[in-house]
Amino acid sequence: MSQKSYKITRGTGPIVVAAIHDGHGLRDEVAKIIALSDSERLREEDPCTGEWTTVADTRIIGLRSRFEVDLNRPREKAVYRIPADAWGLHVWETAPSDAVVAESLGQYDEFYEEVRTALAKLQKENKHVVVYDLHTYNHRRDGHDKSPADASLNPEVNIGTGTMNRDRWGPLVDRFMSDLHAFDFQGRQLDVRENVKFQGGQFSRWIHEQFPETVCSIAIEFKKFFMDEWTGEPDTVQVSEIKKALLHTIPGVRKEIERLDKSNA
Repeated sequence: MSQKSYKITRGTGPIVVAAIHDGHGLRDEVAKIIALSDSERLREEDPCTGEWTTVADTRIIGLRSRFEVDLNRPREKAVYRIPADAWGLHVWETAPSDAVVAESLGQYDEFYEEVRTALAKLQKENKHVVVYDLHTYNHRRDGHDKSPADASLNPEVNIGTGTMNRDRWGPLVDRFMSDLHAFDFQGRQLDVRENVKFQGGQFSRWIHEQFPETVCSIAIEFKKFFMDEWTGEPDTVQVSEIKKALLHTIPGVRKEIERLDKSNA
C-alpha cells in the first residue's frame, strides 16, 4: 500500500480533534486521471482545519484530497464515481480502474481500523472521550461576486448532532455550544446553531456506533466566512481567532467529561 492518506498523533487526555478533509494531495495514479483543477478541489475541501487540531494532544488529519477517498462518507460512497456524488462536478477524465479504487478503499479501511485502536485506548484511559470532528462549508456557490447564501439557513458554525444519542450527550454539547458562542470573536459572538445545515457525517456516525456509551463526536462545520472560498485565500487573523475559540471550549468540555465520569463510576 502507498503512503498513508492520514496522520494520527496520539496523545493523552480525553479530547481528540479531527480534520479528515484537510488534505489536498493526490497519489500519482489518481492525479493522472482526475479532471478537476487544484482550485476546484480546494473549494470542496476543508482548508485550515488541520491547523485547528493543535488545540488537543490527540489529532487526526487527512493528508489527501477527499476526491481521492472521502473518509466522511460510507465505504460504498467513499470514492466519487458520478457527478451526483460530488456536487455535480465531473471528477474524472478517465474512470478509475478497479485497482485504483481498491487502493483508495484500502486506505479507508486502514484509517478506520487505526482510529478504532486509538479511541479504544483513550476511552480505557479516560472513561469518556470527546471528538471534535472539524469541517468547513461553502456559502457562495453562486459565484465570487454573487450574494452569499441566506445567513438564516447558514450559521457561521453548524453543530451536527444527528448521529449521537442527544439524551446522553446533550449537556456536554450544550456546554460546548454555549462556550463557543460566548467567546469574544473580534468584538462579537459567533452564530452557533445545531443541525441547521448538517447533522454529522459518516465519521461521527461510525464513532457513535462503535463507542455509543463512551465517545461523543461533535460534527463542527465552520462556514467559510474566514476565507475566500473561490480563491482559497484565508484571512489569517480570523483563522487564528477560530482556533482560539475552539481552545476556549476545552475547559468546559473537560468539566462535562468529569461529570460523566463521576456519574458512571
